[in-house]
Amino acid sequence: MTTMIRTKATVSFFVLAIAISGSGSGCARKSENTITLAGSTAFQPFAEKLAEQYLETHTDVRVNVQGGGSAVGVQAALAGSAQIGMADLLTLPEEAKTLTPTVVARDGIALVVHPKNALAELSATQARSVFTGEINNWKDLGGADAPIRIISREEGSGTRRSFQELVLGDSKLSPNALFQNSNGTIREAVASNPDAIGYLSIGLVNDRVKSISYAGVVASNENVKNGTYPLARPIFLLTKGEQSPMVREFIDFVMADASQRVLEKEGLIPAK
Repeated sequence: MTTMIRTKATVSFFVLAIAISGSGSGCARKSENTITLAGSTAFQPFAEKLAEQYLETHTDVRVNVQGGGSAVGVQAALAGSAQIGMADLLTLPEEAKTLTPTVVARDGIALVVHPKNALAELSATQARSVFTGEINNWKDLGGADAPIRIISREEGSGTRRSFQELVLGDSKLSPNALFQNSNGTIREAVASNPDAIGYLSIGLVNDRVKSISYAGVVASNENVKNGTYPLARPIFLLTKGEQSPMVREFIDFVMADASQRVLEKEGLIPAK
């Protein structure tokens, strides 16, 4: 059979519709040698990388990697529309208690601004005030007289939920925030607007944006590892019921030392 990996991100509502449609006829149509992963867009590019390597030695298997957000990952695993859900959350929701979680990596969250922005750091209080809209002009942080444009992930995103818990607490995100459906689009939105600020996975920061320190600590994987940088969360692969041999083999592949080194090289923190 032709080897294939599907790496095109699926629109969130489409994946969710599949997930909640149930496991009946959809599952009956699944090929016995197809593994479908759905959920976290933060982990999606890393899952795609590992899937490509997995297929080098498993030429009779198809691996279908879809995005949609962590909420989609949980629902897809529960409904059976994906054998593996992907979620990047501090804590899994109540409905995920029937799923088997495997922590495959950890991921830090960086606050990012345009490279031309002179801002170097925000305290925890300042960060909360900026993202709630209490501070809404860069001049209040020592910058230019320009409105702060907040770029955020949408509801259902694991990165959004983790950011809410870690940075905002009980406070609400500014109603003026602009929403993006992936870490990649957050990065591009900030890169294209000198007045923007957003947040995304440390592993996806590149030279198109500038990460700033949070509470006096540089956003780096090393600081996440040593416990000094507080904005971090685990990444879960979620399965329902007894894992098939093929799914078990794929998860074992992800957890193997070689794959964990790949994740580290690509910008994540290995689970072990």
